[in-house]
Amino acid sequence: MTKARLSAATWSLSAVAVGVLLVGCSASVNADKSEPKVSKDKLATTVAEKLAATTGQPKPDITCPEDLAGKVGTSTRCTLTAKDGSTLGVTVKVSSVDGDNINFDIKADDAPSPAAN
Repeated sequence: MTKARLSAATWSLSAVAVGVLLVGCSASVNADKSEPKVSKDKLATTVAEKLAATTGQPKPDITCPEDLAGKVGTSTRCTLTAKDGSTLGVTVKVSSVDGDNINFDIKADDAPSPAAN
């Protein structure tokens, strides 16, 4: 089962604060039994929901480039894009796997990257 919640209405004003708040944030999802992994789309949705729940902000626009393999220590980098076009990197790292349940930690970067001109 997926656990999480969040969004991005005021990300451009509070991206740095959000990064500080997310240290130690974690989530858990059920994976396919044949091959433990979380699809990139489900991962993006779960990360966005968890960030929203943790910060009290609206659900942000998150994209993840690849599926997350259910192996402890595996990580991927997702991107949070604010309405003003600025971006914030988000690291997702598998902390434990229990059967088909993959637990992972979420950590946003401390500073956003400015929007491209």
